[in-house]
Amino acid sequence: MHTTVQDQAIHLVGIELRTCNEEAAQTIPAFWQRLTASGVLQDIPQRTDDALLAVYTHFEHAGRSNQGLYSLIVGVPVPAGAAVPAGMVRAVVPASRRAVFPVAHGQPEQVGAVWQQVWAARELPKTYIADYERYGADGSIAVFVGIHDAP
Repeated sequence: MHTTVQDQAIHLVGIELRTCNEEAAQTIPAFWQRLTASGVLQDIPQRTDDALLAVYTHFEHAGRSNQGLYSLIVGVPVPAGAAVPAGMVRAVVPASRRAVFPVAHGQPEQVGAVWQQVWAARELPKTYIADYERYGADGSIAVFVGIHDAP
């Protein structure tokens, strides 16, 4: 794990799932399966990057915890003013200091284990605003967790 500063907001358009931690083990894999099978993200206009983002946001207790309902939005980066196709949503990942947890190259099945490391890192001053997984076209994968600036 290392930290970085994401100095610009990331805008994305994608498909949203509303879920909670108690249901995530069932809802998230099924959501990914439907999304992958549909190929719907391939047709989003104005992509700014070949990466795929899975953003966890709209926390019921934003700023305090990841308990309760939250949104998982899987999509692609777009310009701030990009149109949102029917059936999709826009999300914004605010500029923030981030803890970056790398995932083994080309091994998306390891993402869950990396999230376990994130939640075990209780000393991290998590923001609970917007965290994301970035899947690069080159097979790179990382989890980016919003953290508060050091005092």
